[in-house]
Amino acid sequence: MKDLRKKIIKRSRRVVIKVGSAVVAARPADGPDIFTRLADEIKGLKEAGREAAIVSSGAIALGMRRLGMKERPATIPERQAAAAVGQGSLMALYDSAFSKVGEKAAQVLLTHDDLGSRKRFLNARNTLTALFRLGIVPVINENDTVAVEEIKFGDNDALSALATNLVEADLLIILSDIDGLYDKDPKAFPDAKKLALVEDVDELNIDTIINTANSLGTGGIKTKCEAARRAAHYGAATIIANGNKPGIVSRLLAGEEEGTLFLPKEDRLTSKKHWIAFSARPSGRVFVDDGAKEALLNKGRSLLPTGIRDVDGSFDAGEVVHCVDLLGKEFARGVANYSSSEIQKIKGLNTAELVGVLGYKVYDEVIHRDNLVVL
Repeated sequence: MKDLRKKIIKRSRRVVIKVGSAVVAARPADGPDIFTRLADEIKGLKEAGREAAIVSSGAIALGMRRLGMKERPATIPERQAAAAVGQGSLMALYDSAFSKVGEKAAQVLLTHDDLGSRKRFLNARNTLTALFRLGIVPVINENDTVAVEEIKFGDNDALSALATNLVEADLLIILSDIDGLYDKDPKAFPDAKKLALVEDVDELNIDTIINTANSLGTGGIKTKCEAARRAAHYGAATIIANGNKPGIVSRLLAGEEEGTLFLPKEDRLTSKKHWIAFSARPSGRVFVDDGAKEALLNKGRSLLPTGIRDVDGSFDAGEVVHCVDLLGKEFARGVANYSSSEIQKIKGLNTAELVGVLGYKVYDEVIHRDNLVVL
């Protein structure tokens, strides 16, 4: 297993490092804080020919500290206020730490809307590519000051997984206050055993793992495993490790047996299909018959009008939609070539009949196979 880990690490040229609230807010009794340690380690990482982006929690936690709050705010406006207070402090700490080692850091604030829109997703990627080209370390965070429940990622574990696609990373490192994934909650069971390797995250029954959240952040081990699953489908490995350990990033990148390693999927999704599956927010549903479902699932076919029985929701051509069976169970999603109103008119028809009904035909397929992901 050690050789496998070293092989994966060796080929990882671009890394996303997610830093949890518990790590950001920790006050070490002795030794440098997380910002200083990260700056030193990322400088060494860059000198070795690698690149890194940080996905950082902590704006709300730092804001809470400055405002004297003991518990995480329960309402969105209060969280936004705490984030507004803490965001500047968070970036100032990163900026100061990187400046001391001769490096530059840049703040990148995102909401789910930014990544849910294909155009804005690509614009964000272009910005991050330019930052890498200029040798600047991106510090990505959810824009908590404007995010509301409908556009929140939910936690920065999810954001870090989406960032692997956004920055085209090979490896995701999730730094928390835990040593990795255990077979049961180590805080409740002293005999819990750490899992050094997860070969297939899809076979991991995440729902049976206790999701222990703390008072500062929103994530737990369950959200970290889900992040590892999303990253795996992009083809990126994930390591969950204890960010409070000095030199942890350097040791991980040296292939040392720290944390839990999640292997990437061999049949990785393309960047666009990963975006369809995990970043985009579907705008409606297309109900298909059993024959069309079979063709999509097992024959690698596109979705044609003849297999569609109904449509739900209002959407335009180019938006992502759920593909559901006649019972309403989703089994795929993809980019629609026609709007919901157009699909209502052509459902059940053969492609030869489209011009007679619509007066035109943009595509034979309602969803082309290249723009469809089976879930």
